[in-house]
Amino acid sequence: MEQINHSHVDVNGLKLHVAEIGTGPKVALFLHGFPQIWYTWRNQMVAVAKAGYRAITYDFRGYGLSEKPAEPEKGGFMDLVEDTVSLLDTLGISKAFLVGTDLGSFPAYMVAVLYPERVSGVVSLGIPFMLPGPSGVQTDLMSEGFYCNRWKEPGRAEADFGRFDIKTVLRNIYILFSGTEPPTARENQEIMDLVDPSTPLPPWFSEEDLAVYASLYEKSGFRYPLQVPYRTLGIDCGITDPKVLAPTLLIMGEKDYVLGFPGMRDYIKSELLKHIVADPETVFLEEGNHFVHEKLPEQVNELMINFLNKHGI
Repeated sequence: MEQINHSHVDVNGLKLHVAEIGTGPKVALFLHGFPQIWYTWRNQMVAVAKAGYRAITYDFRGYGLSEKPAEPEKGGFMDLVEDTVSLLDTLGISKAFLVGTDLGSFPAYMVAVLYPERVSGVVSLGIPFMLPGPSGVQTDLMSEGFYCNRWKEPGRAEADFGRFDIKTVLRNIYILFSGTEPPTARENQEIMDLVDPSTPLPPWFSEEDLAVYASLYEKSGFRYPLQVPYRTLGIDCGITDPKVLAPTLLIMGEKDYVLGFPGMRDYIKSELLKHIVADPETVFLEEGNHFVHEKLPEQVNELMINFLNKHGI
């Protein structure tokens, strides 16, 4: 990724790792998920820059090459919202498209609700509009062994992950999250035990890719990533009567395990969602999974760039 420039930027008292490529007034800011990192956007950033945009991403606080906050256990989604807006301020950017996947979709939508003047549009991959809190991902409707329920329990994931090296943990999560069913363990089983050690990586995710992810998580560990999203997913973020005025594009893989969450397919097509999101567009990609932009980069890039061009100034 020699075309992408890297730096550290002071944001809200922390040095955050920023990667960017391209120049000009039209900006797309990419927000990663878990177990992802800035590198998850490598293909999208290059494509968007070639299309005439300044493409920027950053490692969330406590992730990868960004600094950890002093008290990770006090972190929440609003930290990511304020970091995103403050980063735009620091870089002198008044308005941008926000592109989020998985965890990153939450702050993308939250910024669009709280700071509508800063958002040209929102592209969300794998997660429709939802807010952290009881009305969002309703993990209580899932079994005790559902991975979100397991990982929100302090110490449970740490003990589970701690039996393996970081590369093996990331390998297992990538394999699990590439499946069509929500990862769920039996009563006397841990999430890491769901993966047979002989299972190969998905063909679109190389050993070299895994090595990059592992090197970044070797620095940060999982302390903050387990707090945000998993241990704050059910905590009310304080936003009432949300409205997303910016145009939005939701890209879902038909094989995304998130579609197995109770009521998710119906919600995506519901009038409730249309009441919140003023200008929604949804595209389902038949062979896509939860990592749709990594598995199908060319299809996602085309959809994304068409959306940016349609709604750009």
